[in-house]
Amino acid sequence: MRSLRTSLSVAAVALAISLAGCSTAANTSAGTGNTSSVQQVVTADTIAESTHFDSDDLTWDAASEVKVSLSDGGSNVTSSSSTGVAVDGNTVTISAAGTYRLSGSLTDGRIVVAAGDSDTVRIILDGVELANSTGSPFVVQSADEAILYLQDGTSNTLADATAYTDQSEDAPNAALYSMADLTIAGSGSLSVNGKYKDGIVSKDGLVLASGNVSVEAADDGIRGKDYLALLDGKYDVTAGDDGVKSDNDTDEGRGWLLVSGGMLDVKAGDDGVKAYNTLTISGGTVGVSRSEEGLEAQHIVISGGNTTVTSNDDGVNAAGGASSSGGDTSGMGGPGGGMGGGSMEVGDYTVDVSGGTLTINSEGDGLDSNGSATISGGTVVVNGPTNDGNGALDVNGDLTVTGGTVAASGSAGMAVTPGTTSTQSGVQLTFNSNVAADTPIHIVDSSGKVVATFVTTKTIASLVYSSSAIVDGQSYTIYTGGTADAKAGLTTGSIDGAESMGTVTAGQYTQAQGPGGRR
Repeated sequence: MRSLRTSLSVAAVALAISLAGCSTAANTSAGTGNTSSVQQVVTADTIAESTHFDSDDLTWDAASEVKVSLSDGGSNVTSSSSTGVAVDGNTVTISAAGTYRLSGSLTDGRIVVAAGDSDTVRIILDGVELANSTGSPFVVQSADEAILYLQDGTSNTLADATAYTDQSEDAPNAALYSMADLTIAGSGSLSVNGKYKDGIVSKDGLVLASGNVSVEAADDGIRGKDYLALLDGKYDVTAGDDGVKSDNDTDEGRGWLLVSGGMLDVKAGDDGVKAYNTLTISGGTVGVSRSEEGLEAQHIVISGGNTTVTSNDDGVNAAGGASSSGGDTSGMGGPGGGMGGGSMEVGDYTVDVSGGTLTINSEGDGLDSNGSATISGGTVVVNGPTNDGNGALDVNGDLTVTGGTVAASGSAGMAVTPGTTSTQSGVQLTFNSNVAADTPIHIVDSSGKVVATFVTTKTIASLVYSSSAIVDGQSYTIYTGGTADAKAGLTTGSIDGAESMGTVTAGQYTQAQGPGGRR
């Protein structure tokens, strides 16, 4: 018969520094390499003042369009002549501000934007197929801003070479490559195949305003160096390395990423969605279905939206530096287990959840901060690791819970619970034997009311649950079995036919029990 460990009745222990040995502490504010210590939180309301984007750029006078027809050996300007377009073989160069409507195909050609530093160049893709056998098919060399507008009802494709002839330091390395601020908009579709390295790159800022975009890349999927803002649209990214990221690590206040709307689906060989400075999700839908680390940044802010993360290592990781591709099999903090490497130092890293829904399925730590973490709203569900070298919650500093709903399940060896800074109570369940996947777990108050039902997605040994329904100091009986109204996660259910595991008291936690009985 499975039951709860008697240690659950031990009084709460203050959480100052957890046994977060399974975290990888890198580039803390007291260490080296982290030059962006200022948290840059950008919202949808501040996009206009924080980026190059202006919604007025998405409207123009159709009569002013310069129409260009693309064809192998025969590209030409089909509307009134423009001195801003030059055709040289299969290379079309745009050198002046304006609106250019492109249609047709080049099987081995290139579009080049080489405008002035104060010029805004708007390019409408109206059924375009571009490929290049020696490099990138679409390069913005210079402009103040380049706008790539996807015409409604059209399909457009970009594919680069598997090897580039130009290997100089500042040469393009992506199928869509821009040295200037770049905006992608419109309601058409765009398929990008980055066979050499990256799919879409802006070496400045990148705003994804709308569109139906799919990216497949050998290395990084979508990269905006200074910032990346996803406002609307649908983006499907498959990448050999990082999926979507902003990685300016030299300019203070840069290197941030915002998702405020739209749909983003990422399959990555390394990190799913990553920012050097601050990663903010305030709306939309974010799905990371394959990654080493799902979300990673120095500061992670989730205030809305629906986010789902699956990772081979940490699910949500407030840290710096690069993760180990392929997982950490050394027994030093990755899914290989062990007490973990790194440091227990509390660095300048934060996770802040105030709204939305965050669901994590991780083999390493679930929600991990090398600094502090705060949950004040929203719903956080963690289906954490099964090995005792990692934890569903792993916070080097204070884990403060003041609101919202938290259900974090996983192994028991590194279980971290809310600290004394928390104002919302919760319960910690640690089982004497593992609870099998797909098993409903019910938390029932003294009146017999089921206040929470959680269905496991993998074998677990512990569960930490906190919500406004839990009253500090009150006793709760735990049941396994019975029925549930959903197949996974938080739901409603019945204890009919369930088995009682014992009673716990809200607010009484056993902190960070590690291998060897260390606490």
